[in-house]
Parts: sequence; C-alpha cells; structure tokens
Amino acid sequence: MSSIDLSTNYMGLKLANPLVPSASPLTRGLDSARRLEDAGASAVVMYSLFEEELRYEEKMTERFLIHQTIGHPEADSFLPFDSHFQQGLDQYLEHLGALKDTLNIPVIASLNGISLDGWVENGKLLEDAGADALELNVYYLDTDLYESNMDVENRYLELLRALRRQVNIPIAMKLSPYFSALPHFIRELENEGADAVALFNRFYQPDIDIDNLQIIPQLHLSTSADALLAMRWIAILYGRVKLSMAATGGVHTADDVIKLLLSGADVTHLCATLLLHGPEQLTRIKAGLTAWMEQHECASVKDMKGRLSQQFCPDPKSFERTNYLAVLDSYSSPAGMRR
Repeated sequence: MSSIDLSTNYMGLKLANPLVPSASPLTRGLDSARRLEDAGASAVVMYSLFEEELRYEEKMTERFLIHQTIGHPEADSFLPFDSHFQQGLDQYLEHLGALKDTLNIPVIASLNGISLDGWVENGKLLEDAGADALELNVYYLDTDLYESNMDVENRYLELLRALRRQVNIPIAMKLSPYFSALPHFIRELENEGADAVALFNRFYQPDIDIDNLQIIPQLHLSTSADALLAMRWIAILYGRVKLSMAATGGVHTADDVIKLLLSGADVTHLCATLLLHGPEQLTRIKAGLTAWMEQHECASVKDMKGRLSQQFCPDPKSFERTNYLAVLDSYSSPAGMRR
C-alpha cells in the first residue's frame, strides 16, 4: 500500500507521529534531547518544574543573598549579592530556550504543583520563553477528612482558570485516576479552557523498611499492564469530549501504542521504556506501529484512532462493569488444584 501517514494532532499541535517522550531526565540534556528527536519523537515534554523546589530556593535566596547581614555592618561586604546567581526557574527558562534553538519539534513545558501562587506568573514566563504548550501536573493527594470531592476538583479548575487567563498557548492537564466522576470532571476542565488531558499520572507509593522501621521512598517503573487503565478511560471518553487525549503511564511497546490509538488517544507519552532501553526505543516502536498498520491496511493514524473505543467497538459494555464479571468468570484454577 502507499506510504503510511503517522501524523496526528495534539491540542492544536501538528505532530509527525503519536510518540511523545514525557517529562523525564532525558530532556535535561541537549544531547539526549537530540537523540530523542533523531529516534522519532514528534515532540518532547520537558522535565518538571516543581513548586516545592522553587519555594525552597526562594526562601534560601532571601536568607543568604538578600538578607545576608552577619551582625556587623563593616563585614557585610564579605557576603555580596551575586547578580549572576541562577535559581531553578532561571535555569529552566534558559534550558527551554536552548531546546527550542536545538530541536525542530515542539517543546512542551511541565509545571508540577498544587497552588495558585507563582504558577500563573511562571506559566507566562514559559510562554514568553518559547514553550509550544504547557502540561500542568497537579500532583495533589487529598488527606483532609473535611475536604470534599468538589473541593478537590475546584482546586484544579481554579488553577486552570487562572492560568488560562494569562497564557495563549495550549494547556494539558495531567490527571490521576482518583476522581469519583472522571468524565464529568474532564468535561468541566474542557469548559474552563483545557486543550488536552494526559491520562494518567502515577502516584509513587512510599514503602516500609521493616528492619529499620522507616518509611522510605520507592520507585517502581511502569509496565505495559499499567497502560490498560488509560486505555479503558480514553475509550470511554472518545467522541464524548472535544479536547485532545494523551495516554501516559505504561507505554512500553508498539503493541501498547496501537491499543491506545485504537481506543482513541491522540498521542502516547513514553518514559520508563526510554529510560530502560534508550531513546532508540522510539525507532523500534515506530517501526512496529508502521508494520502493524501495513498488515491491517490502515493508511493513517487518523483512520485507526478510536476504532475500538466504546463508541465503535462491537461490545460497548466490555469497558464497563460487565468486563469485571467476565474476567472473574473466565478464571480457572491451575491443573491439580481443588476448587
């Protein structure tokens, strides 16, 4: 068949293919970013700018550089203010500019935080520095017994609303799966000006060291099984919302990408598989996607997108509770085990 069209549209950005590396250390260096582009990335999401880190830096800067008296006026000059001191935000903006000068693909900046303070201003600075879009990662874990689900959702909506008033570039909201009425909430985000949602953010869980009786941070990289959660919800949402949808978390292979596109994703975000196998994994995934499309006589990503969403699949209920019952009924005990 004729050449395969892998192009896709993600929140107004015309991309050469649906493979977009998500926020990771790979975008901290220009060389690794170039490798991502050379291997087939159609855009990159920068490493995240964390609210907590900026707040800490501001506090330390105020303490040691601005209010730097040591008690003796004569000795104050020993601690002069360094006008060339770069904070995290300055470094991020500078690196964003360098990426834009180096790459020929869109660069999406990533903000990670939960409060309004500073984020609107920072979003504007990122737009002015050349970001093609913003990904807002609101990593919020509600532990307050008196905070309702509406309070939590309003926190997201207020942040989006304030940022939307200040920036003109597209905004993607990266969400966790922990919402009681996810389709309704995404519709509210769309009404407030979100251009895309990225489903789903993974909350890394703490672990317990039972020998030293300590709580320890623990990193577990995703597996392909993790992508099934995004696949399900994207399939349910496809055709019911107008904003773009990115699948994130658990995208490791060409098969994963194919499933997510068939469910209705516009792009797939990749991270763990690139950390494990290097940027060149993008080339292998792209080749696998192209081979599948040729085998199934699918001329473009547009033709395959949403083909097995809830709206078009032969059994729409398979994405709902009936799937739960079917999985339980299909289980059989290993040979030799009594039931």
